[in-house]
Amino acid sequence: MRTHYIEVSIETETALIEKLIGILTQIGFEGFWEDGRTLRCYMNSLRWSEALLEETGRLVRIVARASATPAPRISVRTTEDQNWNATWEKTIQPIRVTDSIIITPSWHVVAPEPGQVVLVIDPKMSFGTGYHETTRLSLRLLENFMKPSMRVLDVGTGTGVLAIAAAKLGAVSVVGIDIDEWAYNNALENVERNSVANLVRIHQQPLAALPHSSFDLVVANIQLDVITDLLNEITSRLADQGTVILSGLLLTDKTALATLLNREGLTILTELSENEWIAVAATGEQRR
Repeated sequence: MRTHYIEVSIETETALIEKLIGILTQIGFEGFWEDGRTLRCYMNSLRWSEALLEETGRLVRIVARASATPAPRISVRTTEDQNWNATWEKTIQPIRVTDSIIITPSWHVVAPEPGQVVLVIDPKMSFGTGYHETTRLSLRLLENFMKPSMRVLDVGTGTGVLAIAAAKLGAVSVVGIDIDEWAYNNALENVERNSVANLVRIHQQPLAALPHSSFDLVVANIQLDVITDLLNEITSRLADQGTVILSGLLLTDKTALATLLNREGLTILTELSENEWIAVAATGEQRR
């Protein structure tokens, strides 16, 4: 029996499409196809609901409002499975995240200059290509706070891009976790692709199921509601004087985030922003 998908078509300005892909990935859309000024987004019909339709509309309006563009038109239909991934991969190009970090798919060879780190990431629709602000913000903070021989945990690893970056920036060991099977398999492939399998271990399991150990740095590029559920568990795994990097957050999340961090005894060290997105690095007393 063929799998059926919901296709949500969003007619908007082309400048907004990258932002929409990033934010809609976070609520479960599995594939995207850019067709001129129309972004087509796909989700298994078994996961679709009226609540998700409302949330999709809300997020699309937030992106449009922040860019001062007219509200995009949204339409929904059911379609059969097809290879959207191959179509989407054609749009992925190398991107320079910082002066020393470059992300590229395997089909674009980039020769690093002295001091540069090249992350070879084939996304296969997992979140973390470098095209979204939250990935770039996370990498900038990771670069700022990474020290040699750190033990790193990447919660919601997606493509594995942050875990791989940590290894290439000097971590002595890295653990990446993700409950999504597609992300898990994609991260494993990218770890091998970057020749860091001796440093990076990827697990398909929730954080609570991970054997308890302490980490010098924990990074979580996931949305606020998930961070809210996991932050106590994350904080309990921080080594003394450890640092946590949180991203996947909108500017409108700042008040709620501040309350959440205060509750966990965490103090913000640095905050970065790009467009409507923010990321923070924080530290504090370890909760036992």
